[in-house]
Amino acid sequence: MEISSSSSTDCFDSALDYLGWMNKTLEYELCFDIWNLEKEVRLLQTFDLYLRMCRRRRNHETCLERDEEEKDVASFRIQNLIKRRMPDLVFACSEYLIHSRLPGLTQIKSELTIFREAIKLFFETDIKELCINFLLDCYWLREPELVIDFIDSVSKNLAELRERNVFGTLKEKLMFWKSFIRFAMLQGQQLIDLLIHAEVVAINALRLISIWWFDREGEVRNETELQISQLIGEKIIPSDPQVRETYIHVLTASKLSRSSDTSALEKNKHLVVDFVDCLVHNITELLESCTSILVPIIFHMQKLLDGLRFLTILLRHPEKFKELRHEMKTLIGVVVCDAAIVIFSLSVNQLIKEGLAKENDVALFHLLKVLKFVRAEVAQVYPVTSVSPFGFPRTNELGSMDFLIENLIELESCNGADDSIAFPNDQIHTVLHDLVFLRSFLGKIVDQRNRNGKLQALWSRVIEVAYRAEFVIDSIVIGDKHEYLESVVRDIQLLRTEIETYECTRHDTGAQRTNRKSFHVESKRSTPVLNDVVVGLDDEVKTIIDRLTRGSKLLDFVSIVGMGGLGKTTLANRIYNDPLILRHFHIVAWCDVSQVYSIRSLLVQLLCSICSESPDRYLEMDKADLAHMLYKRLKRNRYLIILDDVWEIEAWNLVKSSLPDDANESRILFTSRIELQFSPDSNAYHLRQLTDEESWKLLQKKLFGEEGCPPGLIEVGSQIAKFCRGLPLTVVLVAGIFANIAENYWKEVAKSLTSSSVLADEYCKKTLELSYSHLPDELKSCLLYFCLFSAGKISDVCIISWLWISEGFVRKTEGKSLEDVANDYLTALVDRSLVMVTEQGSAGDTKVCRLHDLVHEFCVQKLEEENFIHNIRHGKDPYSLACLSNAYRGVYDTNSRKLKTPEAMLSFPNLRTMILIQCFELTVLDLESSLPKLLRVLILGGINSVAVFPMEVVLLVHLRFLGLDIARLKSIPSAIDNLSRLQTLVASGLDVDCWLPKTIWNIKTLSWIASSAIFPRLEKLVVHDCTKLEEVPSCLGECPTLEMIEVRRCSESVESSVEQIQQEQMDMGNEVLRIVIEHFGYTSSDSEEEEEDEEEESSSSETDLSSEPSPSETEEESSGSETDSIEPSPSETEPLLLSFWYDMMQLAATL
Repeated sequence: MEISSSSSTDCFDSALDYLGWMNKTLEYELCFDIWNLEKEVRLLQTFDLYLRMCRRRRNHETCLERDEEEKDVASFRIQNLIKRRMPDLVFACSEYLIHSRLPGLTQIKSELTIFREAIKLFFETDIKELCINFLLDCYWLREPELVIDFIDSVSKNLAELRERNVFGTLKEKLMFWKSFIRFAMLQGQQLIDLLIHAEVVAINALRLISIWWFDREGEVRNETELQISQLIGEKIIPSDPQVRETYIHVLTASKLSRSSDTSALEKNKHLVVDFVDCLVHNITELLESCTSILVPIIFHMQKLLDGLRFLTILLRHPEKFKELRHEMKTLIGVVVCDAAIVIFSLSVNQLIKEGLAKENDVALFHLLKVLKFVRAEVAQVYPVTSVSPFGFPRTNELGSMDFLIENLIELESCNGADDSIAFPNDQIHTVLHDLVFLRSFLGKIVDQRNRNGKLQALWSRVIEVAYRAEFVIDSIVIGDKHEYLESVVRDIQLLRTEIETYECTRHDTGAQRTNRKSFHVESKRSTPVLNDVVVGLDDEVKTIIDRLTRGSKLLDFVSIVGMGGLGKTTLANRIYNDPLILRHFHIVAWCDVSQVYSIRSLLVQLLCSICSESPDRYLEMDKADLAHMLYKRLKRNRYLIILDDVWEIEAWNLVKSSLPDDANESRILFTSRIELQFSPDSNAYHLRQLTDEESWKLLQKKLFGEEGCPPGLIEVGSQIAKFCRGLPLTVVLVAGIFANIAENYWKEVAKSLTSSSVLADEYCKKTLELSYSHLPDELKSCLLYFCLFSAGKISDVCIISWLWISEGFVRKTEGKSLEDVANDYLTALVDRSLVMVTEQGSAGDTKVCRLHDLVHEFCVQKLEEENFIHNIRHGKDPYSLACLSNAYRGVYDTNSRKLKTPEAMLSFPNLRTMILIQCFELTVLDLESSLPKLLRVLILGGINSVAVFPMEVVLLVHLRFLGLDIARLKSIPSAIDNLSRLQTLVASGLDVDCWLPKTIWNIKTLSWIASSAIFPRLEKLVVHDCTKLEEVPSCLGECPTLEMIEVRRCSESVESSVEQIQQEQMDMGNEVLRIVIEHFGYTSSDSEEEEEDEEEESSSSETDLSSEPSPSETEEESSGSETDSIEPSPSETEPLLLSFWYDMMQLAATL
């Protein structure tokens, strides 16, 4: 490699490109050194950039020849350092690649070390504070674009230091300056004071970053971080009077110089948006810092915050902004300047001690009036439309209406709401009464509506007005005005009158009503069974195992190819669990690929499969670290990797560099619908279809088990098996249909399977449509909800049950809890072979289940057809999506960076379910004042840039399910009890102890549920003084890590349940489990060393929410123990639900 000498830019870019190539090509043992060298070269590049761009100041021309020479010499030395060291590094790499010798690897590491030491020496000798002061005294950048380029370069150096909060804060503040400068440039302002100030701070920040970085022993890092914090607090945040004066001077001049020409604003709306986002951040930080501000001041500042967020949404919407009057556009530019002046004028100390100064109070009052005027203008251009039915789900419409009626009954029984709200109880009673009538009418016409146009129209209008009523009433509950309720009441009454008239004019209501045939029969099972019925694969299993365990010692490939539904995954799963395979290979790992994938998801799946760990462990690791970890895990082991459902060769290309070839007979097994060439000499195994006899045998096993088919059904049954065209999936789907149909209707339903002649895979889809159409409405919603999970796989069935309940899919049944009914729903879906159970607990309960990939594809298509849920991902502009203005449920991939939650609130005001996935860079700022207010289900997944609970959440009074995957979350606020309807609280991904407030007991709708999946690493269980507890949940007996259970002063039934758990643990081979039981007055123990251990354990009875403790920590559950964090009320009658979501679901990327 030849390092260019033509320019400094070429010199650095060439070096960085080569280092990037090294990182991808060479052994993982060198990755850390290469990455560090890349970082240090970038530091040099940034400093060199400043030396080359800065120009002499006019007042220093008398002493500049020598100074200019020194500046140029410094730049030359930096570039020369790169040009001297790179050839030696390149030569060492070339030698290693040519000869592939271990000493060559050592030489590369040596050259990397020499290179890094040379850079460190340069910084220590040439880039000192004295040198920086000299440069700032004699030179400047002056031009705005040069300052912005330098700020960008400094920020790049901060991007890799995310583990320290101070660097993240510094990067945010530098980006604030960048947006500030660009905003002020829109009117051609002279910004010399701001530019000089920004330049001085940026170069000093660069110096402090380099000091921190090169302090490898950590001697002055804490002191350096303190200096950076002081730099931010004194020189960037406008708390310093001089800094504040500089900012306000620029804004005032910018406001006064604004012309009537708004073309610059229209062309550069994104610059204005960036600046307003920074203002929102500033005012949010101010509010968080001033916890003791007077309530009226907080109220006005919150109004300002809402107004600024409204402006950002407006400016991001090109069509809306374009339609505004010319004067309104000019006013928006002025408002932004005024808002910035007000925000920069506010002081934390002043707000706490004195409140707002008079001039700031007047300015804020005026600003809020102008913002209100802008909103009114926008409302005239884009008036609020009535709630349209087209964005609402068309699945389970009767169930949704029942859920609404139940909620209205509950609301009426609670007398409406807060005393501060004049709640319209009489109107809501009228709505409830009329909706009950309308619901009764829909029940009468449910079987006729699809054959009668007028009835279908009435049905749609009833559903529409019901959704409108729900939206308006729920809005009133959160404090909105009642102005729309009167219109809803009137529309419902008119519709009722029309329906009453229609019913009176029908000549014979009963005669026109068709009787629905009772095709369906109740399931005979109370729990789902494992989908393990396999027919006709024995020869295939033997053949493929033979190919995997014999042949070349080099890494080799076997692929199973066949159409969808043919049983490829089933065959691969049998091989995966075969004893011969488990004996032959040291490591066996499984990865679901599918059509939509990422290298990160593939690597995490493989690591989780190998190490039996939660994906949470890998949240903060980048792709390079994951690839390195996987490589090390597999190195020197004979392994079998199964890549299921591969659609293109690129998926293999992404992971192959992480899979070592140690010439030890390791193998890769692929399943695919198309034949792919994974290696030049690889031959695919084409899976055959079942014979008619095999299809009939499989159908009998699915329908009748070992009992066999009744003689009267053999003829129709064997004919049905032939219709399945040899596809196992079609057979089990058909079995699912007929298992729930009375036997005397089999022939009639079978006719629908023979109505057309289509290809086998299309026939499978036709069968799926038939199976779906035979589902009760509530089961349709439950099935479609599986698509929210990655590839339709559920690693903890409790999660989906709680979501079904929160969404209102689960209907109340006398004598059963909602959880039991939800389990019945799951059993029904399994009985119909729409859901596959892939793992069961020792008690026979379902632990893991999934959809077949064809069922998953079918359901994804149904999501869109029935408006069940809308997905914003892959960079789509949310405003370009048709018919989403009334989306009811939404999944948002925030990695697309195209959708912010403020936009979601404006675009989708009716949103009741919001699921944010892969929120790795989401901040509290993105959440504050921006979440849709009517949410019932909220999941924030994969957040690792936030360490505090988003307080906006506690205002979501309709919330029933809250899922938080927030790393470093330390506590949940006491205001959590404002969520009075919350049924499920799920916290996962926590890498610190997270404490619950005592107020958690005030939420009467929470209920305590335990499972081994919730406590996957439970070691010690301590239960003290739980006099009302009836038993310790038996499922905890499945926890493989359990070492001790301590029970003190509890009932005999609790003691008995603990003894049962001990027996179950012994059956699993756990001989070390220790039981300590203290009765009222004495203690019994199964160990001689009871007293010593009692003292050790009695101090560990606090409740924490840590889902993944370090190996040295104790993971406990304490219900009602003595603790400062949680203390149950003596009068507490409702149990507590704290669901520790260990495997936070990865929501479907395939929507």
